[in-house]
Amino acid sequence: MTNAPIRLLIAASGTGGHLFPAIALAEKLPNYEIEWLGVPNRLETQLVPKQYPLNIIEVEGFQQGFGLASLKILGKLTGSIIEVRRILKQGKFQGVFTTGGYIAGPAVIAARSLGLPVVFHESNALPGKVTRFFGPWCNAMALGFEAAAKYLPKAKNVCVGTPVRSQFLAAAVPPLDLNIPENAPLIVVFGGSQGAVAVNKFVRQAASAWLDTGAYIVHLTGDRDPDAGIFKHSQYIELPFYDNMAALLRRATLAISRSGAGSLTELAVCGTPAILIPYPFAAEDHQSYNAEVFTKAGAAITDKQSELTAEKLQTQVLELLQNPAELTKMRENAKAIAVPDSADKLASLLREVLET
Repeated sequence: MTNAPIRLLIAASGTGGHLFPAIALAEKLPNYEIEWLGVPNRLETQLVPKQYPLNIIEVEGFQQGFGLASLKILGKLTGSIIEVRRILKQGKFQGVFTTGGYIAGPAVIAARSLGLPVVFHESNALPGKVTRFFGPWCNAMALGFEAAAKYLPKAKNVCVGTPVRSQFLAAAVPPLDLNIPENAPLIVVFGGSQGAVAVNKFVRQAASAWLDTGAYIVHLTGDRDPDAGIFKHSQYIELPFYDNMAALLRRATLAISRSGAGSLTELAVCGTPAILIPYPFAAEDHQSYNAEVFTKAGAAITDKQSELTAEKLQTQVLELLQNPAELTKMRENAKAIAVPDSADKLASLLREVLET
């Protein structure tokens, strides 16, 4: 019997929603030897900690109908499966963990073709096409939302929540290095790891009325906003990103956000009341399904972007700022649906699959 550490390949790529839960899991497996599987020019090349070697493969998703471009993508997929098989065999890996997206396809196929166990984590309330197709192939399907189970009837589903970055679970977080008075209402606007230009426009049009009440706004615009810098006010703080999100969301009176699973997980753990504006072009409108979970729980208000105006958003925020009892209730409801020990639950599930 050998005590050699288990070697795990993590396939997580693209957005913070795919990467942060995988990083949170990896931190819970200090005795594992972990390597990463990613694609070129995506966030993993920046976010994956240096202690996890990063293996890069070429693969793309099928975004449109079948045609000549699809044949090229299919060729890349075949090549990537062969490459992942090589990585798994050469590295003597004993299992694969993936958070979905198009990198999951070659990872799952390669692992199962070698008889290796796979644990798949799906953070959204509506599982993606890749998840629905490959779910039954996996040894365990870990779910962020219980609502997802009905879309995966043949998978081995276990609801564990979605792991959150360790900074969100710390008893003490670094203080905000932003000039915001202690008792001032604070509105935090963020669009997830990719920003949200449409939301940014609404916020700038509505902001003056909020600022007139004495509120402060921290507006995280992302790095693709052509209008960044045009709105200025002493109580308006505009940044492309902000690292200390745990402290910011804990301090927030109200958040205005997209409804990616990662953002929602952070809002829930911090107990932050929110107005959610699902990204309308997300695959199969899955952000609306995520938002529905929070709205039904009384933790958020949801606005469809196509039906939203700056005036409507302005009014909603003003009404909430004037109703502290409602904000307190939303805060409690958000905390009630949080799963702060999600990373522990997921790590436990992974050990169960890989070590038994």
